[in-house]
Amino acid sequence: MNKITQIAALFITLIGFMAPSTAAEKTNSAKQPNIVFIAVDDMNDWVGYMGGHPQAMTPNMDKLANQGVAFMNAQTVSPGCSPSRNALLYGVEPYNSGLYPFYEHDIHKQLHEKYVTLPRFLKDNGYLTYGSGKIHHGPEYSNLEWTDYLDADRHPKVFAKNKGFHTNKKNSFRPVTNPLEQLFDHQVASYGIDAIKKHGSNATDKPYFAAIGLVKPHLPFDCPVEFYDALPETIEAPALLANDLNDIGREGNRMRRAGDDKKFKKGNKWQDVRRAYLSCISWVDYNVGRIMDAVNNSPEANNTVVILWSDHGYHLGEKQSFKKFTLWEEASRVPFIIHDKRQQAAVGRKVDQAVTLINVYRTIADMANLQVPEYVDGFSLVPQLKDQESPVAAPAISTWGRGNYSVRTQDWRLIKYFDGEMELYHHTKDQHEWHNLANKTEYQNKLKELEALLPKEEAPTIEEYISNWSLFGADAKRLKNTK
Repeated sequence: MNKITQIAALFITLIGFMAPSTAAEKTNSAKQPNIVFIAVDDMNDWVGYMGGHPQAMTPNMDKLANQGVAFMNAQTVSPGCSPSRNALLYGVEPYNSGLYPFYEHDIHKQLHEKYVTLPRFLKDNGYLTYGSGKIHHGPEYSNLEWTDYLDADRHPKVFAKNKGFHTNKKNSFRPVTNPLEQLFDHQVASYGIDAIKKHGSNATDKPYFAAIGLVKPHLPFDCPVEFYDALPETIEAPALLANDLNDIGREGNRMRRAGDDKKFKKGNKWQDVRRAYLSCISWVDYNVGRIMDAVNNSPEANNTVVILWSDHGYHLGEKQSFKKFTLWEEASRVPFIIHDKRQQAAVGRKVDQAVTLINVYRTIADMANLQVPEYVDGFSLVPQLKDQESPVAAPAISTWGRGNYSVRTQDWRLIKYFDGEMELYHHTKDQHEWHNLANKTEYQNKLKELEALLPKEEAPTIEEYISNWSLFGADAKRLKNTK
């Protein structure tokens, strides 16, 4: 072989080594990412990586958090399914939209005329949009938003004998023995998995948005018996303080809905309730693992973003409360993970600054290189995905009823109710929010500093289609009297 031939052969060899990776990089940088959007219903911080309960069994979510970016101080926009999901999906804070309480399904007809939802926004910009399970609060499966939506089957539940209890069909804390394939969340996850699998690496394929809405651990707390039985025999109670409520005002106490707490104490049922809740979270985790296996084995794995979030938290006896609907940490703090598989970054990345889910809309648009409608609130979290210490653009505001607000920073929470009552908690020293500092002289400067971050203006409450039971805040008495 002469010298020219040798040089030519060497050049061809080098091109052979370089071309595939260079081509792949160009393809990935040019293509918009696929988005797997895992919405979980009523899941608080009783997840392994968040440390909310020592007996949580969530290996798949823990792995996802370790591989992606875990927002450790993520807060709901509102501690109820309807206002939380309306805010995230329409991209508007309740104090700007007027959507403070729960609404009946027909509200979406008028909302679609005013706003562009996240799935509709992506569909309008070339995405194939697939939905399953609970994404909106209620059955909103408009062709405006979805390329296709799963109509899941409903099978009668077969309950395990002599395990758990129930007070009615909704307040049920019993494991079931149905085949997994019959259960709603399994069907929902399977539909999302099929959507992920059917999209190949063809350069002409449109990107997809697969929204997978897992309903557990929402009531009833019924899940497969194997997850129920896998938990320890004795379930630890959360940290509680007997006189915790002594420094809380009227509106905060009204939010607690303490009737169930009294019933569970009287019947010695809290063990069963907490076991059922933890087992439902394990069931969620199982389905998250199935979804992630599909993502990781898909041809488009390296061009996919996975976002996992819960609409709000949940009280399991803290503040002598059961369920959500408060502005305290238990109802506000949520799991929130973004794993951008296009980025091969270090594991174990965490953002400790406070953020809310109002930022999801702009973050997805930023990752897809799309311009959002002007009215969309929040800010992109892409800077925090790249540098977890990058300062966030605004504090985390949560709302439950007009005039009731919480502002959360990395170390503090201020709650201000419509009647002027306030609560101030220093999370560095008081992670359980047991000691209200709002009336302490030495904390008045901090209180004023945080109070200045609250909304200066409030939209009036949208009064059509309200679910009357959910009215709280400045309009509650007036609107209830007009219904």
